[in-house]
Amino acid sequence: MQRSSLAKNISRQILHRANNEIQKINQLPCDVFINHRGIDTKKNVAGLLYDQLGQLRLRPFLDSKNMKPGDKLFDKIDNAIRGCKVGVAVFSPRYCNSYFCLHELSLLMETKKRVIPIFCDVKPSELRVKDNGSCASEDLRRFRWALEEAKYTVGLTFDSYNGDWPDFLRSASEAVVQNLVEVDEEIQRMLKINH
Repeated sequence: MQRSSLAKNISRQILHRANNEIQKINQLPCDVFINHRGIDTKKNVAGLLYDQLGQLRLRPFLDSKNMKPGDKLFDKIDNAIRGCKVGVAVFSPRYCNSYFCLHELSLLMETKKRVIPIFCDVKPSELRVKDNGSCASEDLRRFRWALEEAKYTVGLTFDSYNGDWPDFLRSASEAVVQNLVEVDEEIQRMLKINH
């Protein structure tokens, strides 16, 4: 009897420690926030880029990979955006139909994150915020401003039907790494100025 209860106590302690370690890992800020329209890019561009960045030992955030049942959607996503160093906005044909995509893009721009646009199967000129009557006028204004900012930022283009996937993933990863290095250098310069 005592051995059984001792084993249960040890098992509980091990599980408790493991859960604490997992929570600490999940609370680390992400390096890169991947903003995307799931229906268009989750299983290809966004998902593959997430995997590639993870292999480079970076901490990317992709909603389907970093969130679990019970997480508060806006809290988790907004905190990830505020904590990231670089954002990747994967624009696709149905991107502008999503309130969530436009909210995330607006927050990335408002918090002055460095954003790398990826135009996947869509031209920048084809991206428009439409007023379907479901958004407040202030949200529409924010969304339009953020989209214009992103459209006039140098980014990458990719044709998912005819494009070279390995070349695209290499180029996108290199762009992310280069931007992370530049952001870190800016932070270091600011720290030196303040000391």
